[in-house]
Amino acid sequence: MELVAVDDDATTAAARYLLGEYLSWVAGVAAEQHGLVFDTEAMLASDIGDRSKFYAPSGRFYLLREAQAFIGVGALRRIDASTAEIQRMVVQPPWRGRGAARLMLARLLDDARALGCHVVRLESLKSLAPAHALYRSAGFVEVAAHDDNGMRGYQADAARDAYRAAAVFMALRLRR
Repeated sequence: MELVAVDDDATTAAARYLLGEYLSWVAGVAAEQHGLVFDTEAMLASDIGDRSKFYAPSGRFYLLREAQAFIGVGALRRIDASTAEIQRMVVQPPWRGRGAARLMLARLLDDARALGCHVVRLESLKSLAPAHALYRSAGFVEVAAHDDNGMRGYQADAARDAYRAAAVFMALRLRR
């Protein structure tokens, strides 16, 4: 298993496919379990097309590859000089439980350190408990909900409180 940077037409196409699949799935979970609606098309367009978001030098964007198949994706977005945010980290179901997500998480945390960040944040729906267990095992702790989050701009303003109630917000203070 290896991490591959999203940096050419082939990796961008693979990232678009995996993110599209993930965003469709998570939007279904959000609607069914939390009554939330996300603009997944805008999310996907921003994730792939906004070079200042996940791409170097300010961010990182990876695919997980096993043999010749891309099996997961993950990204790091720099928020400010000392804070980064992990977004869109997912491994396809057949590959879960094999260390792929842990490999991705370790790389994203190393990259945050290399970028000079002291804190890494993330958020995910409360119903994604297996992801929270992984993050807790790496030292993340729950923190208060905040408005400067990855969903800002992808849902109606009126849904902000409902999203905050449906999500787990976590942070990790990085050791040097």
